[in-house]
Amino acid sequence: MHDLRKQILSTIAYFDLFHYPLTAEEIYLSLPVKCDTADFEYGLKYLVIDRMIYHFDKFYALKNEYFLVERRLEGNARAAKLTDTAKKVSNLLVRFPFVRGIAISGSLSKNFADEDSDIDLFIITAKNRLWIARTLMHCFKKLTFLVKREHYFCMNYYIDEEELQIREKNIYTAIEIATLIPLHGDSTFEHFYAANNWTRNYLPNKYMRLSTAKTLKPSWLKKAFEWLFSNRLGNASDSLLMRITAERWDKKRQQKKLNIKGLIMGMDTGKHYAKPDPKNFQEKLILKYQLKLSQILEQWEGSAVN
Repeated sequence: MHDLRKQILSTIAYFDLFHYPLTAEEIYLSLPVKCDTADFEYGLKYLVIDRMIYHFDKFYALKNEYFLVERRLEGNARAAKLTDTAKKVSNLLVRFPFVRGIAISGSLSKNFADEDSDIDLFIITAKNRLWIARTLMHCFKKLTFLVKREHYFCMNYYIDEEELQIREKNIYTAIEIATLIPLHGDSTFEHFYAANNWTRNYLPNKYMRLSTAKTLKPSWLKKAFEWLFSNRLGNASDSLLMRITAERWDKKRQQKKLNIKGLIMGMDTGKHYAKPDPKNFQEKLILKYQLKLSQILEQWEGSAVN
C-alpha cells in the first residue's frame, strides 16, 4: 500500500507540472502500475488525510489552491469548442494525398485549451511519402495566414507507415501517445498503437482510443494523385523534399530564429518522421519531474518519521 501511494503521488506530481488537477479516474488510468480499485481508493483517501494531496470537488491536486480547478474547468470548456473546430479541420486535411491518419495531440488531446491554444495535429502518412504529403499540407497552411487561421493547422508531428514506433520511450511520450484523439484512419491507428505497445510499461491501466477515428474514404482525385507518384518519380520527389526541408530548418536553427513563443526554431527530420526537435524539451521536463517527485517523497517520508 505504501508503494501504491507513492505511485499515486508520482502521477499527480507529473500533471502538476502543467498545473492540471486530476479526477480519481484519470489518476487511476495514468498510474504506472496495475492495482486493485479498492486499494487505489484507500491510498487516495489517506494521501488526502495526510495532506500530501488536496481534494476539491471531484479533483485532486498537489497544491492547496482551488484556482487550479477553476483554471482546469475553464480550459475544458474552451477545449470542447476547439475540438469541434479540430474535427472540421481534419475533415479537410484528410483529403490531402498520402494522408493515412490524423489525430489531435498536445494539450487539446488532454481536454485543455487556454486563450492562446493552437490545434496540434499528429499525422500518419503512407510509406515513403511523408515529405510529399507534408509539403502539400504546409503549402496550404501558408494560405491560412491570409485569414489568420494558421493556429488551427499546427501539423507539427509526422510519421509514416514504414516506421510507426515512436523512438523516444519515456513517461512524456507514453502519455502523449495514450492521450491522442484519432479522428481519421481507424485501421492506421490500430497498427500505430500495436507498434507502440511499449507504452503499457508506463501506463498499464490506460486504454487507447480508436472509436473516435473515422474509416478512410479517399476521393478519386486523391487516388489519382497518389497513382501519379507511386513510382520512381514519387520516391525521388519525396527524398528531394526531405533534403530541402531539412536544410531550411538547419539554417533557421543556426541563425537561432525564434518562434512566436520565443523558443529557437528547430525540427528533427528523417525519411520516416518530421517533428519538433524534442531533445532539450523532453530532457528538461523529465529532469524537472524527477526533481519535483524526489522532493515530494522526501517530504512525505520525513513527515512519516516525525
